[in-house]
Amino acid sequence: MNPNHLKNTSTKKKILRSCAIGMSSATLLIAGILLIAGIRSEASPANIVTERGIKAVKPTERSAALSAYEEMNLCEAGLDLHVFEMAMKGFEKLRNEGRTGTDSVLAIVDFTKPSRQKRLFVIDLKSRKLEYHTYVSHGRNSGLEYATRFSNKPSSHMSSLGFYVTRKTYQGSNGYSLQLDGCEKGVNDKALSRAIVMHAAAYASEQIARGRGYIGRSFGCPAVPAPLHRPIIDKLKDGNVLFMYYPDQDYLENSSLIKG
Repeated sequence: MNPNHLKNTSTKKKILRSCAIGMSSATLLIAGILLIAGIRSEASPANIVTERGIKAVKPTERSAALSAYEEMNLCEAGLDLHVFEMAMKGFEKLRNEGRTGTDSVLAIVDFTKPSRQKRLFVIDLKSRKLEYHTYVSHGRNSGLEYATRFSNKPSSHMSSLGFYVTRKTYQGSNGYSLQLDGCEKGVNDKALSRAIVMHAAAYASEQIARGRGYIGRSFGCPAVPAPLHRPIIDKLKDGNVLFMYYPDQDYLENSSLIKG
């Protein structure tokens, strides 16, 4: 706590006590309200820098995201509030720009978690429900157990960070698949030309995760367990949002979608 804050607060309290003599009860009440407001103002700086180097939103700005986070018990599911707030910020910007559909579904991949953990969260923001929480793969050249390297280059076989808007479904070499349109130039905007899509994979299973400590890897696609791929894809298709997160400093400092 700031010593100057303590000093200023103490001084204000002394002033209030000395001025209380001879004051009417109504005047004293008003003075008390003003004092409390001043103390709270000092204790609530406009910008709070988190350990990841990103400015946290003000309490009034984050109340909607925090309310949704708590209502859906996302903490118990293992989704970090900070990641959810960033995802919501990007989602709102894309929606305000008219780049999304009307379903309001947000999927988040948290690459700070190892692939043996369920790190895909599919959230219906309208019904306030975590619809799916399951495994998801990363690119073979992004890492083994953890994804730590990312690329937008063709044939890199790496995952790409950032925000995507989902497009159409199709039948491809991996069966029923979902097109992903990268929204961030230089970060993931080559996703369509790289054929980065969501599809099913036998290697993205709980059995494999438990057996060897990590699931299989893709050529950069977020592959999901075969039994869940169709309902997940159907939930996400046609203009919903996917956010792939990792605390990459360059991305966090330059992404216009997560900046205030």
